[in-house]
Amino acid sequence: MLAGTGSAAYADAFVWWKALLALVVSLALQVGVNYANDYSDGIRGTDTHRVGPLRLVGSGLAQPAQVKAAAFAAFGVAAVAGLVLAATTSWWLIVVGAAAIVAAWFYTGGSHPYGYHGLGEVFVFVFFGLVAVCGTVYVQVGRVSLATLLTGAWIGALACAILVTNNLRDIRGDAQVGKRTMATRLGDARTRILYVILVTVTAVLIIFVALLTTWWALAGLGGLVLIIPAIRIVMSGGNGRALIGVLKATGLAELASAVGFAAGLILSAFAR
Repeated sequence: MLAGTGSAAYADAFVWWKALLALVVSLALQVGVNYANDYSDGIRGTDTHRVGPLRLVGSGLAQPAQVKAAAFAAFGVAAVAGLVLAATTSWWLIVVGAAAIVAAWFYTGGSHPYGYHGLGEVFVFVFFGLVAVCGTVYVQVGRVSLATLLTGAWIGALACAILVTNNLRDIRGDAQVGKRTMATRLGDARTRILYVILVTVTAVLIIFVALLTTWWALAGLGGLVLIIPAIRIVMSGGNGRALIGVLKATGLAELASAVGFAAGLILSAFAR
């Protein structure tokens, strides 16, 4: 949302209330998908031997029905905010929003969750990268450029790196319960290489966006400094709880990169 709003400001089309609604949609979907994963993994027994922080259902801290209700409440908030954006921009955005909610639920929900078949990273790239950034830009600017698509791609690559880290941490437990994530399919060594590739792709795409827009966009590279220690841990064979720190560093790097990128584009717009 930050990267997309920065792009909108660069195009002289920033609309504060639409940016705020896009933020509500994105945060509500993020909260909803986490509750949905907690519920679905918990009732399947996937979290029985979890390495990471406790989950509500798996640890017995909350009843499954309560967690499921919380997930759909968050999806409801996202839907309401999304409907306002659709009504003031384009009604076809309802289809995109519905697809996002369906994707959030069936990541680990339903009888054939795609997250259990190695497709989690694909959907994260699409919805937490391309859709999130392009949607934020579209509701403000009214169009999507190549630079916007590439911005969505690098945001999506970092989002994928977070999921790759999560699945690398849980690779043994997931394999034991038959959860076929991309990490369990690739194996430990190749999953670590994938993490580095995703970070590298992020840096390259930020440079491409700068070539298409302004060199101020290179401020987004500053956030990647935070990920250097994480790369060392991943490539040195860190596992289990050591990867929780990598998760945090990757998430902070994505946030910092988005802030730097957006700030660069906004400053460039003011300097014109």
